[in-house]
Amino acid sequence: MHIIPLPAFRDNYIWLLRAGDRALVVDPGDAGPVLDYLAAEGLRLAAILVTHHHADHVDGLARLRQACPAPVYGPFNEAIEGVDHPVGDGDTVDIAALGLNFEVLEVPGHTAGHVAYFGRSSSQPILFCGDTLFSAGCGRLFEGTPAQLARSLSRLAALPDDTAVYCTHEYTLSNLAFARVAEPHNPERDAYAEQCAALHDAGRPTLPSSIGREKAINPFLRCDQPGIIEAVASHTGQRPIDAVSCLAALREWKNVF
Repeated sequence: MHIIPLPAFRDNYIWLLRAGDRALVVDPGDAGPVLDYLAAEGLRLAAILVTHHHADHVDGLARLRQACPAPVYGPFNEAIEGVDHPVGDGDTVDIAALGLNFEVLEVPGHTAGHVAYFGRSSSQPILFCGDTLFSAGCGRLFEGTPAQLARSLSRLAALPDDTAVYCTHEYTLSNLAFARVAEPHNPERDAYAEQCAALHDAGRPTLPSSIGREKAINPFLRCDQPGIIEAVASHTGQRPIDAVSCLAALREWKNVF
């Protein structure tokens, strides 16, 4: 099986998984790149996974379903036209045509009903996490609370360290710029930033990341670390009382960074 990033809009990736002549796509905000790739490679669409309701993740559904009907899996408690297989926490999604099985994880915060899909390829665990977790960052709080986002991020951080993280935006370099301020001393983060800058300069995606890497470099997964607590306290003038308040302050800080 191969996982292909299909660029869309300014910084989205639509992830396409292919095995044999069948394909699965995740968060198709634009049908065009998907249909072009399917036609060029002679692939048939087996299924679509959706993580949440934002337009840049779902606006391609109608055209895709018209061109190549396939089951669409998405969060049961978000109103998404075209989702015909609503899923919730603990559900499984079997994509027999690609030999894949995903566990559905509810990860609210960015939106109220956001879900992620955790599965295993032939080589390693894989995670499609939408806009909940980014490399070196996390999604904005549009509908959820800091406590919800903290629980969601903790849940993802508890996955195996070798889990490949496929988020849906190429935000890595800008997130790393903020991470340097939020945690001034982190040599592993700095080495990762050099690698990502080289990939960007070569015109290549910085993704996927991994859960183990994110736990080492992502400030939003490190809100219990003294360096981050001190940076937040210096920025806000008030020491956070716990990891949730630190995450909330960190996310507000990132919003205006």
